[in-house]
Amino acid sequence: MRASLAGKLGRLHYSWVVMAVIFLCLLAAAGVRATPGVLIVPWQQSLGWDRAVISLAIAINVFLYGLMGPFAAACMQRFGIRRTVLSALALLAVVVAASTRMSATWQLMLGWGVLVGTGSGFIAVVLAAAVVNRWFSQRRGLVMGILTASTATGQLVFLPLLAAVVEHGGWRPVALIVSGVAAAVALLALLLLPESPREVGQRPYGAAPGEEPPAEPQVNPLLRALRVLGQAVRVRDFWLLFFSFFVCGLSSSGLIGTHLISACIDAGLPATSGARLLAMMGVFDLIGTTASGWLSDRYDNRLLLFFYYGLRGLALLYLPYSGYAPLGLFLFAVFYGLDWIATVPPTVRLTNQVFGVQDAPVVFGWVVAGHQLGAAVAAYGAGLLRETLGSYTSAYFTAGAFCVIAALMVTSIARRGQVAEPQPA
Repeated sequence: MRASLAGKLGRLHYSWVVMAVIFLCLLAAAGVRATPGVLIVPWQQSLGWDRAVISLAIAINVFLYGLMGPFAAACMQRFGIRRTVLSALALLAVVVAASTRMSATWQLMLGWGVLVGTGSGFIAVVLAAAVVNRWFSQRRGLVMGILTASTATGQLVFLPLLAAVVEHGGWRPVALIVSGVAAAVALLALLLLPESPREVGQRPYGAAPGEEPPAEPQVNPLLRALRVLGQAVRVRDFWLLFFSFFVCGLSSSGLIGTHLISACIDAGLPATSGARLLAMMGVFDLIGTTASGWLSDRYDNRLLLFFYYGLRGLALLYLPYSGYAPLGLFLFAVFYGLDWIATVPPTVRLTNQVFGVQDAPVVFGWVVAGHQLGAAVAAYGAGLLRETLGSYTSAYFTAGAFCVIAALMVTSIARRGQVAEPQPA
């Protein structure tokens, strides 16, 4: 079916079909991962669990979401992108549907924490990087920007709908909707996602005649992930990439993505208002991240990251002074939304420069682990600060300060613009 479709597309390269399918897979996984942000207060009210406990489950979720990155990249190289994606989507569909029966906190930790974090971690930006490297020789920055923007689009599509469902039907219908979406996207991937361009009789988009992608290593995924990490940690630029992405996670999905709806509720706004705010940020991030991919093909990626982290830090420092008024929140949504995950395309490009195309997907997986470690720290830490101090203000100030530090650090990454030799950290 896929080969037949490739023949019918005429001059349209099948790589663009693959990009569309992977966009939907990433969108669905992002929707699953973001769903607990809508359910914090309903779980408190329905099941009697406090916010710190729920935040701990979400922290486990976002940490595993990142920790799985390098192992996901190695699994894609060993077992194939298609098998990895289908297995992860099936896991998400089953676990989320089963969570409607949970009644104890250990079930929350296991289901929405461990299993959802693991499954969604296999369908994340590491998948986008692997697909871009395998299917595209040109337009890589643009395609990476479009694919990573899918996480913002996931919020745009899911959160307002899910918040409305919660208000009228409780949290369990939300879980069933999300599970059904994961199952539907898995069926689409089964039908339309080939393993490689060769399978549909094509070369990667923009590849020169005779140009072949590097052979995929046929080794144990666990050993490969650990071996690449052992080499990467001896390179100074790895730690700069790792820490900057730690700050990215701390200041985005861990803090704003997890707690903004709850913060809006604390300010007297309905949950749907917070969800619409995140959705608005998703619209602007779709624009900003796609533009970031285009810019990363043309300009110094270190300079782009300097501006992205600096602007994000200023936006977070401003948020406590917005008063959660409509105009203030609108300005925050525009300013912050434009670079929500615009950091991803430049970070991928720098990782490729430093470590080469062969090892870069696995190294980037470890960098993403840093992102999700930061997100986990913020998801739990912000919830704990809210329970202890009664507001999220200190969490916003802390994240803003870290962004300013990251903005200064990224300017020294990959100065040579070529594959770096290992240096002492």
